[in-house]
Amino acid sequence: MSITRPFKATDMFKFNNINLDVWTETYGIGFYLSYLSRWPDMCVVEESPSGQLMGYVIAKSEGSGTDWHGHITALTISPPYRRLSLASRLCSFLALISSSTYKNFYIDLYVRCANTIAIGFYEREGYSVYRRVREYYGSLGVGRGGRDEEDAFDMRMPLQRDRERRSVRPGGRDIVVSAEEVS
Repeated sequence: MSITRPFKATDMFKFNNINLDVWTETYGIGFYLSYLSRWPDMCVVEESPSGQLMGYVIAKSEGSGTDWHGHITALTISPPYRRLSLASRLCSFLALISSSTYKNFYIDLYVRCANTIAIGFYEREGYSVYRRVREYYGSLGVGRGGRDEEDAFDMRMPLQRDRERRSVRPGGRDIVVSAEEVS
């Protein structure tokens, strides 16, 4: 059993059990605070009855025209709480907010190509690979030009407003773009 509630700034003092996971991207305090101030309704946590954080999602709404979309910046569940459908609950919550409040056409996210478990999860949630972004992780971070650069899949899920399903396409894994093209 868990409670889905708004992410609070003080949660940053309690989420090490989540952020220490190898697949979780971590950010500076200012980054989290900017999301909490601009998109507070798109930032939520799963909390156990004892008060321990089990997982969270931080997201935003961005773009223009038919590219107006929700973007999952981070969705992660602490390893002991995985396989309890908490990530599915966070995805459903975000889809509802993105569709009803922000009137987004789709939701997107970036996931490391090597993270096959996350890719499979998102596919079960209705996302599909839109394109592969070369060196997405190294190009945006400290590893620029280094050997640790890693590709990402840009995954998307159409929402109700995308009636023509422009946000998805077949063969997305074969469409390769550079990180500079999506920055």
